[in-house]
Amino acid sequence: MSLSPEALAAIKELIPHQRVFNDPLSTLAYGTDASFYRLIPGAVVKVESEEEVVGVLKIARRFAAPVTFRAAGTSLSGQAISDSILLVLGDQWRDHEIRNGGRQIRLQPGIIGAQANAWLAPYGYKIGPDPASINACKIGGIVANNASGMCCGTAQNTYHTLASMRLVLADGAVVDTEDFASVKVFRASHGALLSELEQLAAQTRANTELADRIRHKYRLKNTTGLSLNALVDYSDPLDILTHLMVGSEGTLGFVSSVTYNTVPDYPNKATALLVFTNADSCCRAAAMLRSQPVDAVELLDRRSLRSVEDKPGLPEWIHGLSDDACALLIETRAPDQALLQEQLVRIKAALAEFRVEEKVDFTTDPQVSDLLWAIRKGTFPAVGAVRPIGTTVIIEDVTFPLDQLAEGVKRLQALFVKHGYDNAIIFGHALEGNLHFVFPQGFDDPDEVARYDAFMKDVSQLVAVEFGGSLKAEHGTGRNMAPFVELEWGHDAWQLMWEIKGLLDPENLLNPDVVLSRDPDIHLKNLKPLPAADPLIDKCIECGFCEPVCPSEGLTLSPRQRIVIWRDIQAKKRAGEDTSELEAAYQYQGIDTCAATGLCAQRCPVDINTGDLVRKLRARKTGHTGTASWMANHFQTVLSGTRFVLAMASGAERLLGAPRLAKLSAGMSKVSGQRLPQWDPSMPQPIRFVPPVPVADSDAPRVVYLPACVSRVMGPASGDPEQTTLQDKTRQLLEKAGYQVIHPQGLDALCCGQPFASKGYPQQADRKRTELLDALLAASRNGQDPVYCDTSPCTLQIQEAARELGLDLYDPVKFIREKLVDRLVFRPEETAIAVHVTCSTQHLGESQGLIDIARRCSTNVVIPEDIHCCAFAGDKGFNVPELNSHALRTLPRQIDGCEEGISTSRTCEIGLSRHGGIDYHGLVYLVDRVTEAAPH
Repeated sequence: MSLSPEALAAIKELIPHQRVFNDPLSTLAYGTDASFYRLIPGAVVKVESEEEVVGVLKIARRFAAPVTFRAAGTSLSGQAISDSILLVLGDQWRDHEIRNGGRQIRLQPGIIGAQANAWLAPYGYKIGPDPASINACKIGGIVANNASGMCCGTAQNTYHTLASMRLVLADGAVVDTEDFASVKVFRASHGALLSELEQLAAQTRANTELADRIRHKYRLKNTTGLSLNALVDYSDPLDILTHLMVGSEGTLGFVSSVTYNTVPDYPNKATALLVFTNADSCCRAAAMLRSQPVDAVELLDRRSLRSVEDKPGLPEWIHGLSDDACALLIETRAPDQALLQEQLVRIKAALAEFRVEEKVDFTTDPQVSDLLWAIRKGTFPAVGAVRPIGTTVIIEDVTFPLDQLAEGVKRLQALFVKHGYDNAIIFGHALEGNLHFVFPQGFDDPDEVARYDAFMKDVSQLVAVEFGGSLKAEHGTGRNMAPFVELEWGHDAWQLMWEIKGLLDPENLLNPDVVLSRDPDIHLKNLKPLPAADPLIDKCIECGFCEPVCPSEGLTLSPRQRIVIWRDIQAKKRAGEDTSELEAAYQYQGIDTCAATGLCAQRCPVDINTGDLVRKLRARKTGHTGTASWMANHFQTVLSGTRFVLAMASGAERLLGAPRLAKLSAGMSKVSGQRLPQWDPSMPQPIRFVPPVPVADSDAPRVVYLPACVSRVMGPASGDPEQTTLQDKTRQLLEKAGYQVIHPQGLDALCCGQPFASKGYPQQADRKRTELLDALLAASRNGQDPVYCDTSPCTLQIQEAARELGLDLYDPVKFIREKLVDRLVFRPEETAIAVHVTCSTQHLGESQGLIDIARRCSTNVVIPEDIHCCAFAGDKGFNVPELNSHALRTLPRQIDGCEEGISTSRTCEIGLSRHGGIDYHGLVYLVDRVTEAAPH
């Protein structure tokens, strides 16, 4: 469906133009969610307030334009896409309020689920829903899909832990059920609606056959169709309304905030993996565990175990399991160790009658527990990683009655064989009879589409009709199960759902064809292509798990969207279409504004680093290979030139004053198309490099100190009260701890290669890295002495190659943690310190180490909750300043009251100081200030 020009014009009158997108690149980027469907919206509208939502809904009604609400787009069933108006949550939907000592929390829909739990953790509570996507999905989606998860079951989902809700109906009406005045106004304005809901509920309860069916369906884990249990569980029409909204997938209204009754988050837990000889004994054990004090029981069939058996650290015996083996991953939690041990005694006694083929017995070791959970969590991506290029990964979730679970597993496996899905695997939440099955599927061939259709019809008949189960347990109905809702529920219940839809959305404008559809083939339409584009990204399943940590998400493109667009460009090229306009837009949106820090790879279930693709594309565009080679060969001269430029800027600051220079610089940067970096007071002063004087022989332990090139060039900003250079401060701290500091020869000509690699010059980067490693080998006496690098990005750049050469390489965090802590006495201060964990520190695995050291130094440490990457990214903070600004847009309010910030990258500290309003320094400044040498 196309959006009329008149409707688009009306939206642009209401919403600032920079938050309304209808260009081909943006609409394609947002036309993708985690499902296997694609619709290209007529307009993507980023809303920042409830008033804007109401305004857009009124425009939609005036022009009969459908509207879809989108939170994180991690939905698997096609709920978050539209060919009309797609409403996307902006930054202003992240307010929260913790109440009653953590027993309740009020959340806006733009908050990521894991963040809500992070806020609640100090109180010992969490929200009930625990979907696998909790690190990426948002509260809006969790509520709209009634998401659950591995420990949530049915008792702790949104429906059962809902305390109150603020919602917007299709006609623009707003009601907050915990606000007496709001409720009073709504009852007056919408009394007829509430009366009809009340009558509908009374009629449903009076229809005993239907009421009993509804109660039976919701004893199972079930998200198929609308939440009809609201009609039998509640009599107050407002309660009915709010509970109908849960799981409605945006088809009945918009949830602008929700208050949860939280659940305890017990710190003590034990985990076990038990492998049974067959599915029957495995499922009987699962049924028995339902009456035991367990929090999670995950089933994994033999195929799913086989998909992850080569993962590092897993037991060797996994390879030798029998073909019929079936496993349970069991976890129990308790508020204290004594109760945990009591629970383990009960659980083990209940399991004693079952023979196991292999097992990892109950353990409280968090490393072993994490490894066991890695088996379970790795199954879905394992299928995604080995699927044929061009195919997608389908993950369905059904529920069988628990007493028929074993037979359900067997019958599903038989359907895999019947339809030729040889790579399909089964895993799931056994306590609820909830099974996920995963298989690769192509949609570029009509025969493949027909095979999928036949398989899904067989699955629907098996689960819904033969077993009386649920076709959707927790992923939401979406588009792919909408044609089968009537089959599962029966005609009367299906008609009841349409009545509810007619009451709340009479014009059928909210997410049409989702949950309820009269098109029997809607599940086979608008199927998303996943064409081959580049081996670096072809495994991408477009799940969106990467997006929360990407600094450009919301400014230009996220990693998922970069891949979506690049795939489309490659497909269009193969089809002979002109892609010049799309590629021109992609240059800025996809390439220039990518920080390429690789944090996306840490969140990606199939280990894709989108930055690798961006660097490859930059390398194709580079036209100055000779210049890059000259710079690599004359690096000392390049650094001298950089010092000269910084000196000129410092001189201009003294001559013109900071305000005038900032204004002049901004104008020159704009005129130059941002080729000239913009000056501001956070800019560093130049350092005059003096080659270190060789030290006399000493009995003190040696450390080879490698100051990064930025540390050798960039000193403190002129307005920073701390004027000691990082080199001097580092040497001072190392010597205080009793070390003899050694520098590699020819230091000012050395470089780790990162500046060349990030610009797309891999050969020059490799050459500089090799030169540096040779110098470090010589300085460290072939690896006898540890090497300390004062900047974490440089450490990361040479880490792997250094390890292969036998060099003992340290970044500041690791060296302080392992080599200095015992040589120093810490006297913590009360100064409020903001800690920025750089991307490279995260890649090095030293995030917690940095935080722990900061807490040794200060009793008041602040860690901004949503700053994953500052996006200064070498020189992007100078050349693409809007990226750095966007990434740190929430920093000032989060560090309000802090007197200093610390980090481990000099360039990052420039951007952090610029946007945070406080001076950021290297970690060594703080450690040196609060320590003295330990007595010998």
